[in-house]
Amino acid sequence: MKKLDRKLKVGILGGTGMVGQRFISLLDNHPWFEVVTIAASARSAGKTYAEAVGDRWKMTTPMPEAVKNIVVKDVKDIKAVADSVDFVFSAVDMTKEEIRAIEDEYAKTETPVVSNNSAHRWTPDVPMIIPEINLGHAEVIEFQKKRLGTERGFVAVKPNCSIQGYAPALAAWKEFEPAEVVVTTYQAISGAGKTFKEWPEMVENIIPYIGGEEEKSELEPLRIFGHIENGEIVKAKLPVITSQCVRVPVLNGHTAAVFVRFNKKPTKEELIDRLVNFKGFPQEAELPSAPKQFIQYLEEDDRPQVKLDVDFEGGFGVSIGRLREDIVYDFKFIGLAHNTVRGAAGGAVLCAESLVEKGYINHK
Repeated sequence: MKKLDRKLKVGILGGTGMVGQRFISLLDNHPWFEVVTIAASARSAGKTYAEAVGDRWKMTTPMPEAVKNIVVKDVKDIKAVADSVDFVFSAVDMTKEEIRAIEDEYAKTETPVVSNNSAHRWTPDVPMIIPEINLGHAEVIEFQKKRLGTERGFVAVKPNCSIQGYAPALAAWKEFEPAEVVVTTYQAISGAGKTFKEWPEMVENIIPYIGGEEEKSELEPLRIFGHIENGEIVKAKLPVITSQCVRVPVLNGHTAAVFVRFNKKPTKEELIDRLVNFKGFPQEAELPSAPKQFIQYLEEDDRPQVKLDVDFEGGFGVSIGRLREDIVYDFKFIGLAHNTVRGAAGGAVLCAESLVEKGYINHK
């Protein structure tokens, strides 16, 4: 693990929303990163962070003292934000076209952007990274820099929160060649940036539709499993994934019910062995936010459960259970991941730590 002589200065774009708040919570007392700048919409600009958020603080832990008096900048005042930081996390709430444009503009100021947003996930030379699985895709950054005309500025993104409970398992089982996957995700309301107080119609309710989510759940794992060719990331052809995505009355934690057919038939024991021994660069480099155990396997019939397991490894780990043979497919299982830690801000923090360790992000 790197020993930095001083902390990297970090900006949060879109710092007043739920994901922005999660970034600020996770980065409090971070050994490598210090939040020095928070940017948001023009209506928040000029206020202290505490004033701008007001009674809309959505985390269960208190707002960190270190950020309360930071004066919020306008996210569109790109030069003022970029001049004050070494890199930024992006969680802005805009249209996809606006997000792509503003993230590129920040990158062109030689400020790396690690984004939680979906806008750049299919830009061919922007890596979409789960650090344990496909950190090698960061090599495409050199091609992106040529397109942007930058020396150190670039955009990297993390994938959708819905895939975190099953894509790591499929990656752990790569040698058995998963060919077909059927998945239904049961997704927490924080994935929509909401709490029960703000969304009372979700209490005791299920909504069988989340806009755009099924396409992301089916296609984004293929980009993660893809490869670089001619300066672009080419998505994998297998496994073929079909999904349904359901909003459920849970605050944090996306659960996935998954059926898998393999080209090479494994045993249950082999599958569990690959899960619990699966690790990647964050574990090997002992990065600050890396879960020591990336994937845990739970033997109990009634696990994983959101209340018991969502905070495994501080929310950075993935829980798998109920693995068993199926009469239509080969195997089925239940997966669970924390959607705003591993699935959103935390995944981006771990991505940034990986990019620092690999030398893509450093002091200006």
